[in-house]
Amino acid sequence: MLLNKVGEFGLIERFKKHIKTDPSVIVGSGDDCAVLKFKKDRYQLFTCDMIVEGVDFTLRDKLELIGRKSLAISLSDIASCAGIPRHAVVSMGIPKRMRVEDVEKVAKGLLTLANKFKVNIVGGDLSAADKLTIDVSLLGEVEKKRLVLRKGSKIGDIIFVTGSLGGSIRGKHLKFTPRINEARLLVANFKVNAMIDISDSLAQDLGHILKASNVGALLYEALIPMSKEAVKTEDALYGGEEFELLFTMSLNEARKLMKKNSGIFKPIGKITGKNSGLILVDKFNKEKSISPEGYRHF
Repeated sequence: MLLNKVGEFGLIERFKKHIKTDPSVIVGSGDDCAVLKFKKDRYQLFTCDMIVEGVDFTLRDKLELIGRKSLAISLSDIASCAGIPRHAVVSMGIPKRMRVEDVEKVAKGLLTLANKFKVNIVGGDLSAADKLTIDVSLLGEVEKKRLVLRKGSKIGDIIFVTGSLGGSIRGKHLKFTPRINEARLLVANFKVNAMIDISDSLAQDLGHILKASNVGALLYEALIPMSKEAVKTEDALYGGEEFELLFTMSLNEARKLMKKNSGIFKPIGKITGKNSGLILVDKFNKEKSISPEGYRHF
């Protein structure tokens, strides 16, 4: 059977059937981070991400930004669980055609971001490869009372996003700032029911929350914040690699957030019953069912 017949998420589900974990694992495969037993009042978060030349970047991109992105996407996973990043190991597959100076530029971009977020780079591995490949495994931690997962959305919740959406491929996917600080601000002051970072698309990643929480959703086209790079609403709905936070909270908590909102958190819809699925209310106030689609590797 070819991979495109199963798809990325179908392949993940096939793997999950064979994975067994012990009681040290609080949350395993299926969320943005694994959640592990750690301290009396804290969990340990564990995530990894890999970027590959020709898929996630090209060597025509600025080399420092390639290195930066390799860590930033894992930082975004930690943010979506409201955690604090701590330690990372970095593995690189490097084409022999690359110059030492160029590899150093990649490393510089990664290390600069690591310093900004106080991440300790504690090891890794190097190998020859046909294409530049960088894999980052990142440990973080989060207070037990502040952990947020994809599941937890409730009917009546308001859906929020940070920033603006669409057209990330035109540069943002290399330059975005992981929303660590925004996530920490949220959980320190409000009750967030569910959260994810938008890596594959608004529609697809919201779909992950809906599936995990066993609910549906109503999105309002007029409320979706469009970036200046976005040409049409579909760019914001189905464009990947935004790495913005997508989260839900009760109406009361949403009202509190809006009173203190600096403009970074934008309401875009509400959680409904499971049977309604995912509905978009267009600018003419007409409802239409949309699919939770986005970027998939296979």
